[in-house]
Amino acid sequence: MTNGATETDHELPLIASVDGGKLDDGIALCLSGGGYRAMLFHAGTLWYLNDAGFLSKLARVSSVSGGSITAAVLATRWKSLNFASDGRAYAFEESVIAPLRTMAGTTIDVGSILSGVFWFGSVSDNVIKHYRRILFGDRTLQDFPDAPRFVINATNVQTGSLFRFSKPYLADWQIGIADNPRRLVAEAVAASSAFPPVLSPVTLRFEPGEFARAIGPCNRKPFSTEVVLTDGGVYDNMGIETAWKRCRTILVSDAGGHIQPEAKPHYDWARHAVRISAVIDSQVRALRKRQIVSAFESGIRTGAYWGMWTDPGDYPAPSSLTVPADRGRLLAETPTRLAAMEPRLIDQIINFGYAMAERAIRSYYAPDAHAATRFPYPGGI
Repeated sequence: MTNGATETDHELPLIASVDGGKLDDGIALCLSGGGYRAMLFHAGTLWYLNDAGFLSKLARVSSVSGGSITAAVLATRWKSLNFASDGRAYAFEESVIAPLRTMAGTTIDVGSILSGVFWFGSVSDNVIKHYRRILFGDRTLQDFPDAPRFVINATNVQTGSLFRFSKPYLADWQIGIADNPRRLVAEAVAASSAFPPVLSPVTLRFEPGEFARAIGPCNRKPFSTEVVLTDGGVYDNMGIETAWKRCRTILVSDAGGHIQPEAKPHYDWARHAVRISAVIDSQVRALRKRQIVSAFESGIRTGAYWGMWTDPGDYPAPSSLTVPADRGRLLAETPTRLAAMEPRLIDQIINFGYAMAERAIRSYYAPDAHAATRFPYPGGI
């Protein structure tokens, strides 16, 4: 809560004044989008947080797109993590990393698109089937833990607002709140990761009256009965919005893409539109990053930011984990796809996320945090 704002208030500016308001002291973790690349980079982040004893201290996990795959696996396996007295989960690898590796070895985007276009069902229906088969089964949002609070974010195409999936409720400030939802986790993750234009949109249907707590001007058909959603990164490309106004400590793991110079951009409307969208996303991401870092520097928030495009040498904390900047850049250029990766590439991206989380946290948040002596997987990055 910030300046009296509640969970369901209109979205406020990212950097809001905290004078007169009270922020929770808990730690929020924000996971960006970026397809399987992001899913695995964030897996490395979680691995370091667990080794450092921070995973058990999280109060909120907010995610978009590829980050939501990782977050939802953590949420649905939370009760089986076997946390010990030192705060570490000793079933972490088998409960979280193993299913994510299985996911990373399976291509679901091309098959879902082809099935949706040429055979049966929509593209999103096929993505949901893959998520159910490989990761989530029939688990619903009620299978999330009460704490930490997991928020899976999508973008509502109709209202232009953030659409939030969580255990206590679904919410869009322009529609209302649906309490104690039993929507499939696979649906929430598919909506959050519905990368436009090929995997978007995801349409979810609701019974009249499900959004019983009406808080906005769109609590009426069709807004409240046929909700059209796209990738959460369209609205909030780092998953920050639902955490920023509630938690004093923010940890941001950013595996988003980075637009590269293009000497001869395409002129056809489809590819040109994709390029323009990438430019817009890049600028918004850069602005949010600057705001986050500024808030840390000014003391408005505590925490740390790390990204795939950050030069490892920019972090002052010493590390035993060697991360050559050129290798990090190559991994950051991994395409934003839901496409199978080779096992060695999976190892490298997880190692990269682990090493960058260590550097950032020990540099700017907790200098005495766990100093890793080896990567999760042999061979580094």
